[in-house]
Amino acid sequence: MYRLKTDQGKIFKQLVYWTARIIPVSVVTGSLVALFLWLLEWATETRWAHLWIIFLLPVAGVGIYLLYRFFGKDAEAGNNLIMDEIHEPGGGVPIQMTPLVLVSTVVTHLFGGSAGREGTAVQMGGSIAALFSKWYQLAKEERSVLLLCGMAAGFGAVFGTPVTGAIFAMEVLFIGRIKYNALIPCLISSLLAHVVCSAYGIHHTLYSITTRIPAAIVKKGGWELSFDFVLLTKVIVAGIFFGLAGMAFAWLAHTLKKLWKLLIKWDWLIPVAGAVVILSVSYLLGTFDYLGLSVTNPDQQNSIVSAFSYGGVTHWSWLWKLVLTAVTLSAGFKGGEVTPLFFIGAALGNTIAALTGAPADLFAGLGFIAVFAAATNTPVACMIMGVELFGGENILYFAIACFTAYYFSGHSGVYKAQRIDVPKTTIKP
Repeated sequence: MYRLKTDQGKIFKQLVYWTARIIPVSVVTGSLVALFLWLLEWATETRWAHLWIIFLLPVAGVGIYLLYRFFGKDAEAGNNLIMDEIHEPGGGVPIQMTPLVLVSTVVTHLFGGSAGREGTAVQMGGSIAALFSKWYQLAKEERSVLLLCGMAAGFGAVFGTPVTGAIFAMEVLFIGRIKYNALIPCLISSLLAHVVCSAYGIHHTLYSITTRIPAAIVKKGGWELSFDFVLLTKVIVAGIFFGLAGMAFAWLAHTLKKLWKLLIKWDWLIPVAGAVVILSVSYLLGTFDYLGLSVTNPDQQNSIVSAFSYGGVTHWSWLWKLVLTAVTLSAGFKGGEVTPLFFIGAALGNTIAALTGAPADLFAGLGFIAVFAAATNTPVACMIMGVELFGGENILYFAIACFTAYYFSGHSGVYKAQRIDVPKTTIKP
């Protein structure tokens, strides 16, 4: 009994210790994310109101290159730098990462780059946490925990999913393992940053899945499980395609980054070439719906929101978003991968639903989280995200889609700093 009391006392003391250090990080991160989301909305509305501005995308690309060239230090590595610092503390995360990624992401969206927002929020949270860890004079292991809290705070605040933010930060470091040493600190930081961000009046996009598939029915004598095996089969097959889509995105983004270096001698010309490709593809497609976040569009077509209804996207919308986002990020523009992955998954899910007769809203939601799970190797976080965004009634299908996609994406991923702890297969060739 004495040992139990001693352990509980140590745990309580540790929680107080971390909470006191987390609060400032979370408040600053939540405030910065609120500012970022407000600027992002302004940039999106300005671009649609003055569409001619997209012709300045090449100039914007050069500007971003010069910013990082003269002021970026190691900040160019982005999320990978933060993850490497958590794996092996020592190099540090520069505080200039915050203003650089904030400005460059807003510029990317203002002038028409196809990118997301998670990378920016996570980088801001990580760099703020790194700054506070220096002020606190923390030991290496404690610095790693605080960096995880910064990542969780950024992710939870930018999407309005605090539980997902906490799990994502711990799950994304390793394929096959979750770092539970920061479980409660990450949850506290993610939740607090979300509360702070919301306090500024920031509203997140609401998604809805009206389809409800009962997992059980009541019969005499108690409960009896009853599944729609046809639908279950469709979800598994869709999960395979979601996994392949996530793998394709990661492969294309990494391959294009290498290809730019091989084909173009002067680094400052790479974003110019990328911008030309983005604008050319958009003109050939006859639409600019795939630029920016693509959460919503003025014409209410080819967006994440419209993908939850039949006919809301074309059958190949997911592919065009995949290509344009890979070109944008590989060419040096800034933002994140996650929101474009949401679009890719939702649009692909809509297409699969149309071809198989499945519910469009359910399969769009499954793709929304499953392609994200595949590309980032975070199936547990993505399953929880499904519950936070869409409700828990269809959690069985969330789990099946995310876990299937996770395995069928192989060991690829958008984050180079992610390490393999438990391989996805033990079968030797």
